[in-house]
Amino acid sequence: MKIVYTLLFLLFILPSLIYSQQNCILIIVDDVSPDYFSCFSKTTDTAKTPQINQLAAEGMRFTNVWANPVCSPTRAGMITGRYSFRTGVGEVVAGNLSAQLDTAEVTVAKILKTNPQIKYHTACVGKWHLHNNTAAKRTYPNKMGFDYYSGNFLGSLTNYYEYPIVLNGLLDTARQYATTQTVNDAINWLDQIPSSEPFFIWMAFNAAHTPFHLPPAQLCDVTGLSGTSSHINANKSLYFKASLQALDTEIGRLLYYLKNKGQLSNTNIILIADNGNAPSVAQNGNASHSKNTLYNYGVHVPLIVNGPSVVAPGTSSTHLINLQDLFATILELCGITFWQQQIPQSTSIDSKSFYPYLKNELKPIRNWIFSEQFQDSTKASDGKTIRNNDYQLIRFDLGTEEFYNLTTDPKETVNLLSQSMTNEQRTQYYSLCDSLNLLINQNPCSTVSTEAVNDMNFKFFPNPISDQLCLEINNDLRFGFQLYNNTGSKLSYGELDASKSCLEFNQYPDGIYFLRLSAKGEEIILKIVK
Repeated sequence: MKIVYTLLFLLFILPSLIYSQQNCILIIVDDVSPDYFSCFSKTTDTAKTPQINQLAAEGMRFTNVWANPVCSPTRAGMITGRYSFRTGVGEVVAGNLSAQLDTAEVTVAKILKTNPQIKYHTACVGKWHLHNNTAAKRTYPNKMGFDYYSGNFLGSLTNYYEYPIVLNGLLDTARQYATTQTVNDAINWLDQIPSSEPFFIWMAFNAAHTPFHLPPAQLCDVTGLSGTSSHINANKSLYFKASLQALDTEIGRLLYYLKNKGQLSNTNIILIADNGNAPSVAQNGNASHSKNTLYNYGVHVPLIVNGPSVVAPGTSSTHLINLQDLFATILELCGITFWQQQIPQSTSIDSKSFYPYLKNELKPIRNWIFSEQFQDSTKASDGKTIRNNDYQLIRFDLGTEEFYNLTTDPKETVNLLSQSMTNEQRTQYYSLCDSLNLLINQNPCSTVSTEAVNDMNFKFFPNPISDQLCLEINNDLRFGFQLYNNTGSKLSYGELDASKSCLEFNQYPDGIYFLRLSAKGEEIILKIVK
């Protein structure tokens, strides 16, 4: 009996023994696409980031990773493992009307702090940007699972050298360079944590977000930067790269600290960005497809994982990853194997752990990845997007769609829906369309609709079409119609009734169309696929 009790005791404490030194630091850089890092980009116009390059060389790079188009929804997704349409955070938190993250959400920090298997010390330093900066909300980071919070609460700084800072709910003014301040806060907190106890740090830098500025000389060696407003405005990319080099230098200081403390070899470090480059520093003609858009350049971000959990250092992966996947991955890295038990049954978690990739297991965990944005009042850029290995479908909330082959057309210049598609392209379109509709609880895209449409008492068929779209009209109704292409241009208009109930599509290329029908004072819009 004594042996049995001993075994049970060992089984209970074994996870703590194994993972007591598996610390984790999540480093979030702000508004940076992969093309500014030489470890991701083949171009020469990259920032000088030797520390980040070393993390990649000794870790694992992921080259097909999606965030949201702007920062608040990305951060809400990472901390909860849930898509924006579930958290309600679909745009930048910028005022009282902006949707903000519910403090009742289960966060990765809450689980790490309270999990019965292993309890972690938790800290968040730097940018928060999930709530408005009001006195009542300044304690929200602590309420959402962080033992310690020090940083700027809102989305951007007016000045990197002097700005409001919140320390565990109390408002103060920081007069240290913001990138340096963030590392200082992390190190000062780590000084108070016993080396034998595990920790998690959510480390959210402001760099390289605007305002573009001249960093301290000891942090970057970019020459010829005067720092005047006129020079900055004329050379934004140079100051952007200087900010990234300063960030890299400070990351090096953190790594040096961890090494001296004997904790670097036991710490998994994840580096990620929250969205793509801003238009003013977008490269290779991608300004119109950058931050705040659903195009690939706006949501494609770098991801590096470095640490004891990586079994094949120096490798890269093309597997598809959503930033929501960091939620489950961080918990698994930290040895939390039963985190699902802390999630209410009514709460859907979208996160899928990519920990197997770090162990060199090659089976894909995702067939597609997803992103979205929505604002208080619908804007032209709002919508949802989904991609697989080769293709991306964008569905804008105002009703149009765009479909691209990312492999052959990485800049997304040719909307395949505006031309005749091959059978393979149609198959890919329907696959992504069906996956998107299944996710957001809409009907499949590729089925032929012969169902009655509300009480206007007609059927339309077939859909998809080849030459004609026909309506079966079962009464004396006369329908007014207007036909639009996927860009919103009106192609034709007129009336339909039982004597004339088919529309010819021979003259139109394959693609997406919208048919606006009106009768009996009602109006509906049908989506038609040719």
